[in-house]
Amino acid sequence: MSAAWIPALGLGVCLLLLPGPAGSEGAAPIAITCFTRGLDIRKEKADVLCPGGCPLEEFSVYGNIVYASVSSICGAAVHRGVISNSGGPVRVYSLPGRENYSSVDANGIQSQMLSRWSASFTVTKGKSSTQEATGQAVSTAHPPTGKRLKKTPEKKTGNKDCKADIAFLIDGSFNIGQRRFNLQKNFVGKVALMLGIGTEGPHVGLVQASEHPKIEFYLKNFTSAKDVLFAIKEVGFRGGNSNTDVAERMSSTTVDSEERLLRGKALKHTAQKFFTVDAGVRKGIPKVVVVFIDGWPSDDIEEAGIVAREFGVNVFIVSVAKPIPEELGMVQDVTFVDKAVCRNNGFFSYHMPNWFGTTKYVKPLVQKLCTHEQMMCSKTCYNSVNIAFLIDGSSSVGDSNFRLMLEFVSNIAKTFEISDIGAKIAAVQFTYDQRTEFSFTDYSTKENVLAVIRNIRYMSGGTATGDAISFTVRNVFGPIRESPNKNFLVIVTDGQSYDDVQGPAAAAHDAAK
Repeated sequence: MSAAWIPALGLGVCLLLLPGPAGSEGAAPIAITCFTRGLDIRKEKADVLCPGGCPLEEFSVYGNIVYASVSSICGAAVHRGVISNSGGPVRVYSLPGRENYSSVDANGIQSQMLSRWSASFTVTKGKSSTQEATGQAVSTAHPPTGKRLKKTPEKKTGNKDCKADIAFLIDGSFNIGQRRFNLQKNFVGKVALMLGIGTEGPHVGLVQASEHPKIEFYLKNFTSAKDVLFAIKEVGFRGGNSNTDVAERMSSTTVDSEERLLRGKALKHTAQKFFTVDAGVRKGIPKVVVVFIDGWPSDDIEEAGIVAREFGVNVFIVSVAKPIPEELGMVQDVTFVDKAVCRNNGFFSYHMPNWFGTTKYVKPLVQKLCTHEQMMCSKTCYNSVNIAFLIDGSSSVGDSNFRLMLEFVSNIAKTFEISDIGAKIAAVQFTYDQRTEFSFTDYSTKENVLAVIRNIRYMSGGTATGDAISFTVRNVFGPIRESPNKNFLVIVTDGQSYDDVQGPAAAAHDAAK
């Protein structure tokens, strides 16, 4: 078969592009780039030539031995040990898609997990070739025809003004049906495209809510809009192919009871399992879940919203179509949206009348997701700490100075975002004895905390700071041992203690580990 040739740089040198059937004897391998993926090779078997010097940390590889077709061919070849990073010939075999591509660290490349993909490939060592692994094809003197090789794709930084780690929690229940499920995916794809996904911009992942929530792909899996759109397209409907109508749902109490559990269960699962370092969450970046609810939701979604807030996740709810009269009797709380979102201020809730003509709703939603100053549930130093003040009430302080100490404590406390899911404040006064003025769970508003601090009565007595530290660690921090907040003990004292301080202080440090 004749080959196609083109001139390079006007120097009479030509590049071989399409050298005959893949795998045919005597045919030279196709020169590919570091980032050519399995899905770019549309043959059952193909011989390719990987260039040398590809950056290992930039390879996208999903699986082990059998790789998802979205993986880099050269990355998979290095991962499997078929070639080294100096490049070389590789034979690629196309395979069917599969469930659950595993994550394995091999030959300097950490492959990633992927729950499902429509096509796969595997690689073996390719046949020897006179071509060198330089990323360029063979030089010849034949007449020029054909198309120019594509440039190596560059990693796009994305929209730096919209840094956020976003999970789209889509409805995959029987309630929505196949048709509306596809319309839902189309809308999510449009939102993802407008966000400006990139290495330094927003990262997105997708979770499907069904009887058993499933993470379809993680934040770290894709950092380009093109790959995210392809991944969304590949997501299959888990609820089944039946577009169940209301009358059918009403006749089956089994399906109804499952439907009521789906969204809350999936939201809680996403808040607890999706936003981890291993899954690609970034430090200091807002964590966001966009929950799509078609019709009426589960009865435990409020509890799931509380869990999400405790984990520093900003919950948005996009409701599509209100419950019809037949369904309203099953909704335990029609104000579920207000109780599940990050804050009940209108910013975190979004409504669309149906799944048709949704393009006009994309931009307003994207603007919300990129308004970081409104992400009030994100964990920061000011809303994710437990601070206990240990206040010296000994005779050497005196009443006037004690009042100054309380003012000092108040000024510190008022800088934090005190709430039931935010920062928490406690206070203990000590002399030779200790008195808990209030614990972490007594007051959940800044106003109440400041009022109680102002009204603390001066004890007067000796000074035993070591005993006070041990008392506070045991009685104040002990009951909140499972809190996700970081713990701080602030000691306000005017002089030397009559007991040992070093030992209790060391024990307090050990207890915090």
